[in-house]
Amino acid sequence: MLLVYIPLVSLVFVIYVKWRLNYWKRRGLFQLDPEFFFGNTRNEVLGSVSKFEVFRDRYLYIKSVNRKQCGMYAFLDPWYLPVDHQIIKNILQRDFSYFENHGMYHHEKDIVSMNLFNIEGEAWKQLRVKLTPSFSSLKIKTMFQILLDKTTILEKIIHSYSSENEPINIKDMMRRFTSDVIASCGFGVEANSMEDPDNEFTRVGMEAFYPGLLKFFLIETFPAGLLANLGLRSNGYKTSKFFSDLVTQTLQYREKNSISRSDFLQLLLELKRNKTMTDNEIIAQCFIFFIAGFETSSTTAMFAMLELAQNEGIQNKLRDEIRSVLGKHGGDLCCDAVMEMEYLDKIVNETLRKFPPGAVIPRRCTKTYKVPGTEVVIEKGTRVIIPVWGLHRDPEFYPNPEEFNPENFSTENKAKRPDIAYIPFGEGPRMCIGLRFGVLQTKLALIALLRNFKHTLNSRTKTPIEIDPEAIFVLNIKGDVWLNVSKV
Repeated sequence: MLLVYIPLVSLVFVIYVKWRLNYWKRRGLFQLDPEFFFGNTRNEVLGSVSKFEVFRDRYLYIKSVNRKQCGMYAFLDPWYLPVDHQIIKNILQRDFSYFENHGMYHHEKDIVSMNLFNIEGEAWKQLRVKLTPSFSSLKIKTMFQILLDKTTILEKIIHSYSSENEPINIKDMMRRFTSDVIASCGFGVEANSMEDPDNEFTRVGMEAFYPGLLKFFLIETFPAGLLANLGLRSNGYKTSKFFSDLVTQTLQYREKNSISRSDFLQLLLELKRNKTMTDNEIIAQCFIFFIAGFETSSTTAMFAMLELAQNEGIQNKLRDEIRSVLGKHGGDLCCDAVMEMEYLDKIVNETLRKFPPGAVIPRRCTKTYKVPGTEVVIEKGTRVIIPVWGLHRDPEFYPNPEEFNPENFSTENKAKRPDIAYIPFGEGPRMCIGLRFGVLQTKLALIALLRNFKHTLNSRTKTPIEIDPEAIFVLNIKGDVWLNVSKV
C-alpha cells in the first residue's frame, strides 16, 4: 500500500524544491540559476573549489551583466548577494541595525562558540563595549615588547636557514610565529612553536580552522539549539577543552599568586574582578583572540612574502625603507619606527586587498528591509553575503587587479575610489576589533624577514597558486610555500 504513495510524495517533494528555488524570482530579483536540491552550492559542498573563489567570481559575473544585486541558494535556503558598493555600504554602515548579526552558530552549551564574533543583539553590544578598550593603541603598545621578543626569535631562525642554505616553508613558519605571539600576548604562555614543531598551540589552531566541510555546512544549515543538544560543537572536544583548561588554570594561578602581566588575559581578569565578565565569557573571548590572530595574520604575512619573492624591485624598495627608518632610530625596532614605514603600510594593505583573509562577510537580516531605490525586500532571517574579495578584485576600483601594486594605496589612488572598495577587516560597528594588533604583528614579521635577508621563490612552491577549498574561515593557499633565503 505504501508503494502507492511513493510517486505522490516524490512529486510533492520535487514541486516544493522547485518552488523554493524560485523564491527570489517571485520577489522580482535577478537570481543565479540553481541546481536541483543543491541550489548554487554544489561545488563548495563537494570541496571541488573554494567558496571564496566562488563568491569572488559571482561578484564579477553579476557586475558584468550590469546587476547591482542578486539572489542565490545554499541548498534550498535563499541568500542575498549585493555587489553595488552603495548597497554594501548601507548594509554595513547606515542600515547596520537591520544586519547587525553575523548569523554564526553559537550556543551556551558550547562555551567557546559564545565569543564576540558569533554572539548577537544586546549581548554582542555589551561585550563589544567591554572589550574595545583592550585593543586601543595604548594597550597594544604595552604588549609591544612581547611582540618584539618573538620577532627577535624569528629573525634568528631565518638567519639559521640562510647560514645552512636551506629553503624555508614560510606558510608553516608564519603560523608558528603568530602562534607564539598570541600565546604570549594572549595567555602569558611561552608556546615555543617556532622552535618546537610538535607544539600543541599550533596543532590546536590548525584543528580549529579546518573542522571539515561537512561539519561546516551542518553548522551553517541547522539551528544552533538542535546541533548543541545533539552534541555537535563548533570545534572538537579536544580543542574546546584545551582552551578551557588553559584559561581556567592561568586565571586561578594569577589570582592565587597576585600576578599581573601586560597581556590580553590580564585585561579580561580585571573585568572579572569588576564583576562584568564570567569565567566562561573569558574562555570564549580568549579562544576568538587566538583564532582571529592565528590564521589571519599568518596568511597575510605569507601572501606578502610570496608576492615579494616574485617582485625583486618591490622587495628591495621595502628593505631600503626598513633600514633607513631603523637607522633614524639608532637601529632600534620600536613602535614609532614601525609607524613611520609608509611603504611597508602600502605593502600590507595591497596584500590584504589581493588576498583578504576574510574574503566574505556574513550577515543575517534581523528585521525586514527594503533595499533603497529598489522594490526588493529582504525578509528577516535571510542570509546576506558581502563578497569582499570581489570588491578587492574589481577593475572599476583597481586597474589591473591581478597585479601586486603597492601604489594602489598611494594617497592619490585611494582618493579615486570609495572607501567601501577596501574592507579587509569589515566595516561599520562590527568591524574587526583586533585589526591594529593583527597589522602590527604582520608588519613586525615582515621586518624580521626582510631587513637582513633576500627571498626568492623556491622550485618546490607550486605556481600558479591554488586556493585551498578546505580553508573554510580564512583564505589560504593549497600546499606549502617554500622560499630561498640569503643574507644581504
